[in-house]
Amino acid sequence: MADADASHTPVMPDRVCELLSPALESQEAVLVDGTLGLGGHAARLLDAVPGARLVGLDRDTSALDRARRRLASVDERVSLHHADFDAIPRVLDDLGISRVHGLLLDLGVSSPQLDEAERGFAYSYDAPLDMRMDRSQGQTAADVVNTYPVGELARVLRDYGEERFARRIAQAIGRERGTEPLDSTRRLAEIVRGAIPAAARRSGGNPAKRTFQALRIEVNAELTILRRALPAAVSRLAVGGRVVVLSYHSLEDRISKRTLASLATDTTPPDLPVTLEEERPELRLLTRGAEQPGAEESEGNPRAASARLRAAERIRDPGTAS
Repeated sequence: MADADASHTPVMPDRVCELLSPALESQEAVLVDGTLGLGGHAARLLDAVPGARLVGLDRDTSALDRARRRLASVDERVSLHHADFDAIPRVLDDLGISRVHGLLLDLGVSSPQLDEAERGFAYSYDAPLDMRMDRSQGQTAADVVNTYPVGELARVLRDYGEERFARRIAQAIGRERGTEPLDSTRRLAEIVRGAIPAAARRSGGNPAKRTFQALRIEVNAELTILRRALPAAVSRLAVGGRVVVLSYHSLEDRISKRTLASLATDTTPPDLPVTLEEERPELRLLTRGAEQPGAEESEGNPRAASARLRAAERIRDPGTAS
């Protein structure tokens, strides 16, 4: 399959294919890519398993259009949908698909969102404070920084950015917006830099990184969606089906870890002498902890460096005890 967008480099593509391909070898196997992006992983998997079908979702219409062009040579095997991955059960129901064999969630921000300055995701460009993955709906980052009470803004920066100077930054934003509404990425980055003590700015990269992460998560409700969507999506896996989740910060990875681990745990009460069939694990973990890209990949694709991969295989249908 021709690569229609050579600038896009999917993260850990060989490992993703290695983990998912065995579950997709049957005729008419269904792969769900819930965060399709530019379709890099999907293209690799459809090449590797010629009998598989793809159901791809993304809430970014620009990414969907580019993925559609990339996958044009196999469009008869592809069904693409403008939706967030919490809509996976609804999309599958609409298609009349009850069970799937592969599930991929590549979380975080896609390359186009970072590279297109007007999207407002990056502090390295001066752009409107937007940060919406789906530009057809929802509040923007400007709405958050200009309307949230200082205390609530500090909570967002602390909880979603793990920012230890969250209160100082929120107070600085509160003062600035009292003079003039904040509407640009550069101005916000400058305010954050000025609010953080000089000694703390000497390490850890751009001081605005954590604030921008926190605002992006809040604008797009990323963690809220992940908490409800991952269990719902995994529930549609057939026995023998596999799930791979790629996370890019500790908050996402923690949710993925807990969700998969809970489904891979025997919940038989400890005082019972035998395992109850209906309490046996639903999943078998395929990775020991979170796997990371190798040094060569991280050097060649810096955005891969923070990736954490977890995978599991369904071993029991939750609707049965056998």
